[in-house]
Amino acid sequence: MTAPAQPASGAAEDWLAALRFDDQGLIPAIAQDAKTGTVLMMAWMNADAVRETVRTGRAVYYSRSRARLWRKGEESGHVQQVHDIRLDCDGDVLLLKITQIGGIACHTGRERCFYRSLDLDGDAPAWTVQDPVLKDPGTIYGHSHAHPHPGGH
Repeated sequence: MTAPAQPASGAAEDWLAALRFDDQGLIPAIAQDAKTGTVLMMAWMNADAVRETVRTGRAVYYSRSRARLWRKGEESGHVQQVHDIRLDCDGDVLLLKITQIGGIACHTGRERCFYRSLDLDGDAPAWTVQDPVLKDPGTIYGHSHAHPHPGGH
């Protein structure tokens, strides 16, 4: 996706009909770093979010908590430039190959949302933080909310 496509409505949106949205009209979308292959985050998209992502070349998701489109980076400035969109074999999951502007995809100030791993070596399984905070969320968002972004994922 080197240049944003300009799909028209109607028959030109046959590509959109291939997507299998859930009963709430949503499809999971995984954002992956286009260069490193690192999985950065997962969020939800509705048809309008998919259309706008294709039209603009920037990731747009659907915020379940705010019930509206969420343009990634609208609060933080950490936008995602989309290079490629892949559809899985069942048609019910999207993979966005992106460049993460600013290097931070997670609202916690980390590179990725998948920063905890399950440690199975102790007496009982426990989640262990693996990735450092790159920037304080209070600095990014200008407030101290525990979950400041509108993704609701």
